[in-house]
Amino acid sequence: MMEKVRIGVVGGYRGRSMAKYAKVAENAELVAICDKNPIALEKQKAVCGEDVAYYTDFEEFIKHDMDAVVLANYATEHAPFAIRCMKAGFHVYSEVLPVQNMKQAVELVEAVEETGKIYAYGENYCYMPGPYEMRRLYREGKIGEFEYGEGEYIHNCEPIWARITYGEPDHWRNNWYANFYCTHSIGPLIHITGLRPVKVTGYESPMVERKLRCGGKSGLFGMEMIELENGGIIKSIHGDLYKNSVWYTIYGGKGRMETAREDADEKGVKRLYVNADEFSGEYPEKDRLEDYYPTRDMDEIANSFGHGNSDFYCMYNFARKIQGYEDADTIDVYEALDMFLPGLFAYFSVLDGGAAKEIPNLRDKAQRDAYRNDTRCTDPKAAGDQLLPCFSKGNPEIPASVYEKIRLKWEKEKDDK
Repeated sequence: MMEKVRIGVVGGYRGRSMAKYAKVAENAELVAICDKNPIALEKQKAVCGEDVAYYTDFEEFIKHDMDAVVLANYATEHAPFAIRCMKAGFHVYSEVLPVQNMKQAVELVEAVEETGKIYAYGENYCYMPGPYEMRRLYREGKIGEFEYGEGEYIHNCEPIWARITYGEPDHWRNNWYANFYCTHSIGPLIHITGLRPVKVTGYESPMVERKLRCGGKSGLFGMEMIELENGGIIKSIHGDLYKNSVWYTIYGGKGRMETAREDADEKGVKRLYVNADEFSGEYPEKDRLEDYYPTRDMDEIANSFGHGNSDFYCMYNFARKIQGYEDADTIDVYEALDMFLPGLFAYFSVLDGGAAKEIPNLRDKAQRDAYRNDTRCTDPKAAGDQLLPCFSKGNPEIPASVYEKIRLKWEKEKDDK
């Protein structure tokens, strides 16, 4: 069994947490970092030291002697980079999101199958304390069979828009559609239940001023109503509503589990409420509410990592998977697409006036052929002649002055650091 997994990281900004893990973990070793921005590399070098190789050129980076690559580059670039890395002989940890369109989805699945390399999807919200405990309890039968659930990921990014888009008109965040960034809300419910989504109806919010003044061309938020293979229903909402919220609830035949609301408890998704009966069919006289903060064995180390310590557990399981531990809990390529495709097909639903859409199961090779050349998405580089508008009623016209204002804000913030 491999003692330490030698890891290279693509992306000096989002990749900081993964580089930190590989630098300090007992089962991993950080060997290389790649970023096109030399400033990002210099910042990483100050933290990670001289014993790590630094690259601005991906072509040179991919020649480095390593076992696995973490992809923390732009969210619209993960699939082609993942395919390239696996075909070059590396295991892959992909940040959110897995693909942009169905053509990429088919190619990604087949690259995993053909190479036999481990693909782990970094949907870190699945590994937050509340949702991860919900998964354990659900798998133990605590609330019975899944019937209904809600996932909510609201992140008002306006205060940080300059820092994450740099005033670039063609930045992916300015050119997504409302249902695109969906796996933080859908993913934990899929990972908890292990059920596959089969049908979706999508909703798109109206365009609002605060979205336009950031330079974003999509609706403010997206919603998905998803039918699972057992008939259960998920309601997913995600986007830039004014107040942040990360919250999950699931109902089963014997009860309910939900995380705390941020307004109710400062630790929010780290707190869990469980209201379940020990049997189904007779409502007990006494309430069976449990209210606690779930803990895990490695929390003392994990708590110094981001996103409610989930960044640690994602990487920990990825490294263990490569080492051959069967109990390593990673999200494979099929489950990753179960988390993403409801958002893509929800937008197809929006564009079709709200008609429900069947979600393909790409585990089934027979279903892939219909989508091999389906490039529909809002990224011109990936969509070609199948380009979709970022907003269902047509892309809004945004003056160049909006992006210039954002760029100047970014320059000031960067210089002030």
